[in-house]
Amino acid sequence: MSGNGLISSIRSMIHADERLRSNTQSPFEQLRPQMNDVLGDGGILKEVVQLGEGPPVPQNASVLIHYSGFLEYSDRPFETTTGFKYPRMMKLGRDVTLAGLELGLLTMKKGEFSRFLFQPQYAYGEMGCPPFIPSSAVVLYEVQILDYLDSGQVDDFIEMSPEEQNTAPLSTLLEVVNTQRSFGNRCFNQSRYDNAKDRYKQALMLLGNRETQSDAEKEKIKIALLPLYLNLSLTELRLDSPHKALKYSNKALEIDSANTKALFRCGQAYLELHEYESAQDCLISAQAKKPFDSDINNLLRKVAICYKDSLDKQKDMYSKMFRDLKCPMKI
Repeated sequence: MSGNGLISSIRSMIHADERLRSNTQSPFEQLRPQMNDVLGDGGILKEVVQLGEGPPVPQNASVLIHYSGFLEYSDRPFETTTGFKYPRMMKLGRDVTLAGLELGLLTMKKGEFSRFLFQPQYAYGEMGCPPFIPSSAVVLYEVQILDYLDSGQVDDFIEMSPEEQNTAPLSTLLEVVNTQRSFGNRCFNQSRYDNAKDRYKQALMLLGNRETQSDAEKEKIKIALLPLYLNLSLTELRLDSPHKALKYSNKALEIDSANTKALFRCGQAYLELHEYESAQDCLISAQAKKPFDSDINNLLRKVAICYKDSLDKQKDMYSKMFRDLKCPMKI
């Protein structure tokens, strides 16, 4: 989303000469007729520029958004996230402090791009926010929902007692676990590996605390555990903890002994631990499942080279040892 999307569309409206003409509408006044009244009191007006899809943002969700705020007649935003490659995930009710913006977000869907006009009571009030926002200022925000996660459901579930969690439907637990894993994936993709690890481990704990009743439920929990073990294994590799990575890879293999990702992760961990034979065994097993996978084949070649170098060094070391043993003792 362009932070200057508004400016390109109404640039002609803000020429200095036009501001001096009392019979000319201001840029915001010209925008109002094409906007919808969100609350019915005129305090929040909305124009959908690009439609989203799916349900609207739920209460207490965590949202990933790009936004830019503008004052009237200004061609630069007073705040914007468009310069960030990874905008941070914002929790409604905690991180989003502008009342109008939070209420506006609750009307939006994933992928939607909209503009909002906020009256002062839904923005910065009579005081404004000196020196950037004057008193009683009407502000315009351009907002795009990149993604959102229903963290409210997670919060509610975690606040339950262990007994309440166990009596909750398994489908609810699996939804909470999936949301936590999605949070972890977001953190991982932003290279925040410790945060990702915390999310994955919390999801593991929730699944581990479940007192299962039937074989069908146990099977569903195993299915939910598998991607968490795989994600934790890769995260531990990024954190330079190959022993822990190997532990989680082996747990994944206990669920699915032929899982190529788990075998590949084992190969990566063994390589980091300089256990080249074990690395080869795992990668050859993975290659048998996916013979044309470039990642597996490339890592297998790397392991072979490292293994050869290691054997050559051992050979040189033993040769030196035997050579030294053959030397006569000096008196």
